[in-house]
Amino acid sequence: MNRIALYRLLRSNAKLSEKRSPALEQSKVAKVMMYIGACFLAAYLIFLGSIFGNLSVEEDTPEMMLFVLPLILIIDFLMRFMAQQTPMVFVKPYLLMPLHKEVVLESYLLTMVTSGYNFLWLCLLLPYAYLNLLAGVNFWAVLGIVVCGLLMVMINSQWYLLMRTLIGRSLLWWLLPIAVYAGAIALFVYMVENDILGILSDWFYFHPWGIWLLAVLLFVVLVLALQVNLKVQGRFIMQELSREQKAVKAIKHVSQFTFLERFGQAGEYLKLELKSIMRNKAIKARVMSSLFLIIILSVIITYTDAYNGKYILNFWCYYCFSLYGMTTLTKVMCPEGNYIDLLMTQRENILLLLRAKYYFHVAILLVPLIIMLPAVIAGKFTILMMLAYLLLTSGLAYCIMFQLAVYNKQTLPLDAKLTGKNNVESGLQLVIELVGMFLPLVLVGGLLLVFSDEVTYIIMALIGLVLTIAHPLWLRNIYQRMMLRKYENMEGFHASR
Repeated sequence: MNRIALYRLLRSNAKLSEKRSPALEQSKVAKVMMYIGACFLAAYLIFLGSIFGNLSVEEDTPEMMLFVLPLILIIDFLMRFMAQQTPMVFVKPYLLMPLHKEVVLESYLLTMVTSGYNFLWLCLLLPYAYLNLLAGVNFWAVLGIVVCGLLMVMINSQWYLLMRTLIGRSLLWWLLPIAVYAGAIALFVYMVENDILGILSDWFYFHPWGIWLLAVLLFVVLVLALQVNLKVQGRFIMQELSREQKAVKAIKHVSQFTFLERFGQAGEYLKLELKSIMRNKAIKARVMSSLFLIIILSVIITYTDAYNGKYILNFWCYYCFSLYGMTTLTKVMCPEGNYIDLLMTQRENILLLLRAKYYFHVAILLVPLIIMLPAVIAGKFTILMMLAYLLLTSGLAYCIMFQLAVYNKQTLPLDAKLTGKNNVESGLQLVIELVGMFLPLVLVGGLLLVFSDEVTYIIMALIGLVLTIAHPLWLRNIYQRMMLRKYENMEGFHASR
C-alpha cells in the first residue's frame, strides 16, 4: 500500500471512529452550533475582506493583505485554543499495529493543514481579491495574494499546534508566542513609520512575480513547520505513553493540610481538591494557565492604555475573576470520574464534595483580587467594582457553571494531556457554558445603560451576595438532579476512562 492510500485509509478510520462513538448523539447539537458559529465567522470575514479590499483599492496597494494578515492571525492563534485539540489522541490506537508512528502523525498533521477551518479564511481573501480584480490588478498577482494568504493560515495552524504542545509541558513556552507576535507588531509599526510598506508596494507593483516567489518561500516554511511538529510531537507522545520521567527524589514532606480537619468530611474533600492540583499534571496545567493569564491581563490593564473604555474594563474585570472557574468548572466532576464508584458508596458524599468545591472556588477568588490591586492603584478599577465582580462570580457565575455537574459524564484524565480522550460536550452543556460566560456581562451592560456606575456595582454585589448566601439551596438542587441521572452518568464515566 502506497503512502497516499494509507493516508486515505487513516482518514476514513477517523471518520468511522467519530460515527461509532457513543458520544455521537450528544454531540450532534454541539456540531449544529459549531456550524452556526462558522456561518457567523464566515460572514464577519467577508465583511472584513470587503473593508480591506476597498481600502487597498483606494490606496492602490493590492498587496496590503500580505502585511495585515499576520496581525489578524494573532486572533486566529488564540481562537484555536478554544476550539482545536492536538491530534495526538488519534495516534494511540495505531501504536500496537505494524505502522510506523510517523506515518500516522503525518496523516493527521496533513489533515489539520487541509481542515475546513483553514479554508474558511478564503471568506476573507476572496472578497479582497475580487475587489482588486475589478480595480484592474493583474489576475496572477491577485491569485498569488490569495495563495500566500492561505499558506500563512496553514503555517499558523502548525505554529499553534507546536505551541499548544510545548505550553502543555511548561507555561514558560508562552513567552515564545508573546515575543514572536510582539516582534511582528513592532516590525509592522516600524515599516509604517519609515514608509517601508510604500517601498515594498512599489516593488510588488513593478515585479508581480515577487508574490509567487513569496508563495514558494511560505510553502517551504510550511513544510519545515510540518517536519518540526512531526519530530516534537512524536517525541512527546512516546514519552507520555511510556511514562518517561526523571528520577523522583525521596519525598521528605507530605502536606497534610491539618487546618482543614475542623471542617469534617467537607474538609477532607478540600484536601482532595488541593492535592489533586498539586499532584496531577492535567489539573495543575489548568490552574497555572489561568493564573498566568490573569497576571498578564492585570499587567496590560495597569501599565498600558490598551483597555481604557468603560465597557471593556468591566469585561476584563469580570473575566479575571471568573477565568479560573470557567476553566475548571466546565469539567466539574470530570476528574472525579476516575473514582466515581467510591464517591457513590455513602449517602450525600457528592453533596459534600460539591460544597467543598464551591468553598475552594470562592476562596480562590482572593487570588485575582490581590493580583489586580495594582490596577486599583492605577485608577483603572475601583474597590467597589472589584467587590461587585467578586460577589457576582461567587454567586451568579458559579451557580450557573455548577449546573454542569448534572450533565458532565466524560472522565478527564489526571495526567495524560496529549493522549487523553477528547471530552465531547452536548448542546445543553455548551449553552450552560455560554450563559455562564456572558449572562453576567449582559446584565452589567444593561444596568450601566440605566444607572450610574456606583449604583450598578451595588446592585451586582447584592445579586451576587444573595446567590452566594443561598448556595446550600442550589447545591442541594444540583445534587438531587445528579442522583436522578447517577446511573447514566456513571456509565458515561466508565466508558470514557
